[in-house]
Amino acid sequence: MYTSKFREQAHQLVDWMADYLENTEQYPVKSQVKPGDILAQLPVFPPDEGESFNTILSDFDSKIMPGITHWQHPSFFAYFPATNSEPSVLAEMLTATLGTQCMMWVTSPAAAEMEERMLEWLKIMLHLPDTWHGVIQDTASTATICALLTAREVKTGFSINENGFENNPYRIYCSEQAHSSIEKGVGIAGFGRNNLRKIACDEEFAMIPAELERAILNDIENGLTPLFVVGALGTTGSTAIDPIDEIGEIAKKYALWYHIDAAHSGTALILEEFRSRFKKLDLADSFVFNPHKWMFTNFDCSAYYVRDKDALINTFSMTPEYLRTREEAQVNNYKDWGIQLGRRFRALKLWFVIRFMGVNEIKARIRNHIRLGQWFARQIEDHHDFELLAPVPLNTVCFRYNPGQYDEEKLNEINEALMNTLNDSGKLFMTHTKLNGKIALRLVAGQTNVEQHHVEEAWNLIRAEAKK
Repeated sequence: MYTSKFREQAHQLVDWMADYLENTEQYPVKSQVKPGDILAQLPVFPPDEGESFNTILSDFDSKIMPGITHWQHPSFFAYFPATNSEPSVLAEMLTATLGTQCMMWVTSPAAAEMEERMLEWLKIMLHLPDTWHGVIQDTASTATICALLTAREVKTGFSINENGFENNPYRIYCSEQAHSSIEKGVGIAGFGRNNLRKIACDEEFAMIPAELERAILNDIENGLTPLFVVGALGTTGSTAIDPIDEIGEIAKKYALWYHIDAAHSGTALILEEFRSRFKKLDLADSFVFNPHKWMFTNFDCSAYYVRDKDALINTFSMTPEYLRTREEAQVNNYKDWGIQLGRRFRALKLWFVIRFMGVNEIKARIRNHIRLGQWFARQIEDHHDFELLAPVPLNTVCFRYNPGQYDEEKLNEINEALMNTLNDSGKLFMTHTKLNGKIALRLVAGQTNVEQHHVEEAWNLIRAEAKK
C-alpha cells in the first residue's frame, strides 16, 4: 500500500539519521521544554485521513525533537548510559523491517540460534563460567524477577506456580545500596516488600558480609527461611562493588539462591584486569548485565545467565497445543526462558556490534571511559572546594561542591541548585544520589563517543557555576 514511496522516504530518513549522529553535540543535552509543552502541540483527535511523510517528518523536527533528551550526546553524564553505535542502529533497522517474532525456534530459526551463539560470545568475552546458560531479556529488572521466581519455584518444588502462596516464610537479602528493582521484584514475585532485608554497607557503600550472615542466622532462629541474596557488581548510586566472592560463600553455606546484579558494571568484566578481581563467580545461580548500557548496543538488550537452565525453563514453560512443535527437544524455545511470550530479534544488534567493532575495540573504549572517570576523580580530589563522596572503582564519580563554610543542610541545597543550573544550561546532564544523607552529584563517563575534551569542558563548567 505504501511501498511505492518507501524507498524514497527511507533514504530521506537515513539522511536525517546520519545528520543527527554527526551533529548530536549541537543539541542541548537535556530537553529544555516544560511539562505539557509537547502535549499541547499534539492534536487531541487522530486524523481522519492520512498525512504526507514530509509533513510528519517536519512535525517531528519542530514539535518532537525539542522534547528529546539526547542520551547519545557525549556530554550526557547522567544515570548510567544507554549507549548505541552505528552498527547497532543499522541492525535495528533490519530488525524493524523483518518484524520477526522470535518466541520459538520455528518462528525464526536464525533468531533463536543467533541468540544462543551471542550469549556464548558474551560469556567468552567476559570470562564467565562455562557452565552458565544465557538468554536475552529486555532489562535487568525483568532478569531479577526471573531469578526471584525461579528461586521461589525451586525452593517449593514448583508448587507456588500451581497453588499460590499458602504461607510465606521466605526472606530476601540485598544491600542498602541495591537497585530499586530488587525491592520492586520482591513485591511482584509475591514475597512482599517487608520481607526484603536490606543489609548494612561499609564506608565504601558495599555490603558487609558479616551483617548478611547475622541477618540470615536471625531469620533462621525466628523460624523463617532465607531464600535469595543479591550481590551488586556495581551499585546504581556509586558503582560500589559488593564482596562478590564472600557473599557467594555465605549463599552456598546457607543454601540461598545467589543472584549477581552487574547491570552496568558487568561490561567491565571484558577487561582482564577487572575480571581477575573475582575468583568465585561460579558460585552464583544467576547473573545479569546490560549490553545496552555500556556495550554500544541499542536498548533493550539484557544478558541473563543461569547455572540451572532446567529450573528456569520449568518455572516459565507453558506450552498450549497451538504452540507445540516437533523440534522442541532439539532447540531452545526462548519463550520458556522468561516472562514474555513475544520476543524481539535482539541478538541481531549484538552480532552487528561485536563483529563490526571487534573485542579489542570494545575493550579500548571501556578502558578509555574508565580512564576519563579516574581523571575527573583526580580533579575533584585536587581541588580544595570539591570532595569525593565515594570511591571510584570504574567510571562513575560521586562528588559535591564544598567550600567549607556551610552546614550539611545548606550544602545539600547548594549542590542540588548547582546540578539544576548545570542541567538547565543544556551543555551537560548529570543526576544525583544521596550517600550518608549527603547530596552527591554523579558524573558517569560512559557515552559511546565521549572523549577527554568533553569531560574537561564539563569540569570547567562545573567549577565556573560553583564559583557563582
